[in-house]
Amino acid sequence: MKLIDRYIFKTFLQTFLVLLVIWTFIMLLQVVWLYVEEFAGKDLEFAVFVKFIIYAIPTTVPLTIPLSILLSSIMVFGDFSAHYEFAAMKSSGISLSRAMRSLSIFIVLLGIATFFFSDTVIPYSYREFINLRRGVVKQKPARAIVANQFNQLGDISIKVSKKYGENDEFLEDVIIHKENPKHKGNYTVIKAESGELKSAINSNILTIALYNGHYYNDILPKKYKDKKKLPFVKSDFKEYEINRDFTTFDDVEVSENDYAKNRKMLNAETLSKDIDTFSTQINKSRGYFRDRMFTRSTGIMLRKDKKEDKKVVLKCKTEEYPDHILDIADYVQRVSILNEAKRDVKSSISRIDSEIKGLKKNTSRINKFEIALHEKYALAFGCIVLFFLGAPIGAIIRKGGLGLPFLYAIGLFLVYYFSGIFAKNSAEDGSISPFLATWLSTLIFTPLGIIFTYQATTDKKLINFDPFFVWVGKLFPKKKTRK
Repeated sequence: MKLIDRYIFKTFLQTFLVLLVIWTFIMLLQVVWLYVEEFAGKDLEFAVFVKFIIYAIPTTVPLTIPLSILLSSIMVFGDFSAHYEFAAMKSSGISLSRAMRSLSIFIVLLGIATFFFSDTVIPYSYREFINLRRGVVKQKPARAIVANQFNQLGDISIKVSKKYGENDEFLEDVIIHKENPKHKGNYTVIKAESGELKSAINSNILTIALYNGHYYNDILPKKYKDKKKLPFVKSDFKEYEINRDFTTFDDVEVSENDYAKNRKMLNAETLSKDIDTFSTQINKSRGYFRDRMFTRSTGIMLRKDKKEDKKVVLKCKTEEYPDHILDIADYVQRVSILNEAKRDVKSSISRIDSEIKGLKKNTSRINKFEIALHEKYALAFGCIVLFFLGAPIGAIIRKGGLGLPFLYAIGLFLVYYFSGIFAKNSAEDGSISPFLATWLSTLIFTPLGIIFTYQATTDKKLINFDPFFVWVGKLFPKKKTRK
């Protein structure tokens, strides 16, 4: 590597690393702000917070690396132009494209490394991040109860006004909502003046002892008329205990269902297999539904005659070929045919609506997985595109520092980021292709990078208005003044 390449690479790398640390810190503040309620006030060890930060850092990479590349390229090349370093290079026979050669190789390698990072480290960090959050809440239920807000513990939701004691085991003003396993919803409410959390050492059973309270339970009658009366049962108690088994909370892991729901935990290979599986399932489901609907629509079976317990048989009333099928039936049979047809149409419409809802849900699911797969490749290619967009802009504007380059970088990145977000949201419901939605930002900025690189290498302005002013000057020529 020549001296000039080493100098450019060193300057860019220093700026890039500083900006990467700054943006990562800013993104971490946002993550901490989102999950501060889950960790605050629970007497957690310092190691838990360290793990939280370590697992949260990789999740910020899809935002921090592209933004750092864009801003550092504008700042470095703008600083070179502002101090006439590029002019000195050009006088020595070194063009802008030659000066960008070492950085171009580095950015390509960085893009490839970013892809493998997003395919291995980020899914692992997401999985461990969720495991850590679940472990804090579920491994130690006593710490999961925060005062003056409802806390979910298994199938109960508990709220207390105050916790006290050496281990916060004593509770005041306890309110518990208990879920009904048969009927979805909370139909049981328990209120108590005080309570206590009891658990033996190395025990997986948590006992919530309640003192001096009331027990309310809504009754769900079978008859609709009885539901209007809103029946319920109320009882008083001096002491009441609730036992919960937390054996599954000691070693919290993400289940296969969680992997299916959270596509960010999957790598590219797993995403591709899941997409193929989902596509096969959707096609089979559509085929089964088509066959069922075809079987149901082959003909109309009349209801049985109650007196003779036999199927009604249509007898032709005319010798000529009828213009309509109803012409071969009498009045009673016509009414029966039309009623049966009406019932079949309503049933078919209901089945079609249900199938459409299920199809939309499955389509949205597979679209999200396709977006997650293409995001890994688009992130790597986007790093390269943003560099070839920022470097020529910095060379053209000839401004270093954090002032004007920062405004350019933030403006371009916001367009890059939000155009991708809007496109991905539209692709989830199938409005546009998931492939196009994921690569839309890159497809927009790729020609801009080519144009700006050409403008910078040919020493042209970023936006040249001279031809427009010349054309306006020809339309309105100046009047000659007499001497």
